[in-house]
Amino acid sequence: MSLWEYANPRKFMQLSDRLLPVFAWTSAVTLLIGLIWGFFFTPDDYRQGATVKIIYLHVPSALMAINAWFMMLVASLIWLVRRHHVSALAARAAAPVGLVMTLIALATGAIWGQPMWGTFWAWDPRLTSFLILCLFYLGYIALWNAFDDPDTAADLTSVLCLVGTVFALLSRYAVLFWNQGLHQGASLSLDKEENVSNVFYYPLLLCMAGFVTLFVALVLLRTRTEIRLRRIRALQAQERYADAT
Repeated sequence: MSLWEYANPRKFMQLSDRLLPVFAWTSAVTLLIGLIWGFFFTPDDYRQGATVKIIYLHVPSALMAINAWFMMLVASLIWLVRRHHVSALAARAAAPVGLVMTLIALATGAIWGQPMWGTFWAWDPRLTSFLILCLFYLGYIALWNAFDDPDTAADLTSVLCLVGTVFALLSRYAVLFWNQGLHQGASLSLDKEENVSNVFYYPLLLCMAGFVTLFVALVLLRTRTEIRLRRIRALQAQERYADAT
């Protein structure tokens, strides 16, 4: 069985119909446990107090804001190379979800940063690149809606996605490029000997898993909706052609 078989809308709908409940329920359970554990059963930090608990929203949303763009990049490249419509529709479906994740990360970051930095916003390299990434999300969504021809829109948004990847990378690695920024390094990293304290680490992992599965569930749901809308538009075009002839 080839992975490309699921570029067929009918097969994708069959597969996603089975996967969607799994990801939706997994997301609900992991987020419920992770957030309750994190907000109600972990101690205050000795320096940041209760403010540190915003980590359970900020880190997972920031993670998904960046990785959602990378998912859109992969889907856009598949569209440009293989011209599979499901990949283009999946990229379109992921954009609003990624935008919401970006807005959550910006808002929670501002709330977290105010008591730490004394301000809600600073032109830190990572924060600035993250804000630009948010604008790219808005531009991507607007560009999709600017053209009646879906193939033209898919082509142009794919190019925009390639350009925006620069800022997705900067959002992820700006701390490594500019040491003078206010933003801390990664809270979780495979190449670090120490992460956050275990008392925060395990509920944070659950919240991250919840956000990942939530993202997958929402993208599957929205992609299914985009496929149905495409079918409706095709049927409407056939009806108009039949009426005209």
